[in-house]
Amino acid sequence: MDIHPYWRKQTPEKPLFPDIEWSKPEQRSQSGRLGIIGGNKLGFAGVAEAYNVTLKTGVGEVRVLLPDVLKKSIPAIMTDVVYGATNISGSLARDALIEMKAVGAWSTGILLVGDAGRSSETAILYEDFIREYTGPLIITRDVIDLVKNSSQTLVDRPNTLLVASFAQLQKLFQSVYYPKVLTFSMQLTNLVEAVHKFTITYPISIAVLHKETLIVAHNGEVTTTPWSNPMRIWRGNTASIAASYWLWNPGKPLESVTASLIELDT
Repeated sequence: MDIHPYWRKQTPEKPLFPDIEWSKPEQRSQSGRLGIIGGNKLGFAGVAEAYNVTLKTGVGEVRVLLPDVLKKSIPAIMTDVVYGATNISGSLARDALIEMKAVGAWSTGILLVGDAGRSSETAILYEDFIREYTGPLIITRDVIDLVKNSSQTLVDRPNTLLVASFAQLQKLFQSVYYPKVLTFSMQLTNLVEAVHKFTITYPISIAVLHKETLIVAHNGEVTTTPWSNPMRIWRGNTASIAASYWLWNPGKPLESVTASLIELDT
């Protein structure tokens, strides 16, 4: 008898959900509309990469929202870009909430991909958007740190995927006073059990790297996939491809995110 019936293990040779891969929409009109939000005056590399990766993966349409201070920096290859007001820190200002809501209304899912800066005004803007937007939401990289004051709102939000570092997950557990301490030295089995219980308690979905293993958890179910390239996570690739797969399978976050990892690791 399996002592962890909620835990399934995936390898590149044995994908857990091959039907997800086979059911990719052939027509772009059925492949979802992804809104990507991020960037500040010092950089938008994560946004640009997410734009290219998601289109290459097969998302139907991609629209990007950036601070208007970047208008002269955007490469011609990024064809669907809208701009929001910039604050003195060079990040999106609170007035950009109008544009964020417009991108949210147009899209079938939103990726908050990072390069967001550290402005407290931008943090409030992102927190307001997270509270008001109800569609599928993928959050990764520095955005997780930016909205740390709204951790409780985050974990209570359905239709949410966090693609986090171990340190970010550790802080999240602490900030919502979850009674399980995560340590870098903990065994994989213990972390799997922790995210199993956490995602039973909260509706949020989690993807996190630990001990060269990428763990995905949703509704108490957990998958693990061997992972040797952390830079894919830090650059936003992992969240971008996961977002693409999730748009095709909106009712199956665990299956779609897990299936997307096979594409990433090949």
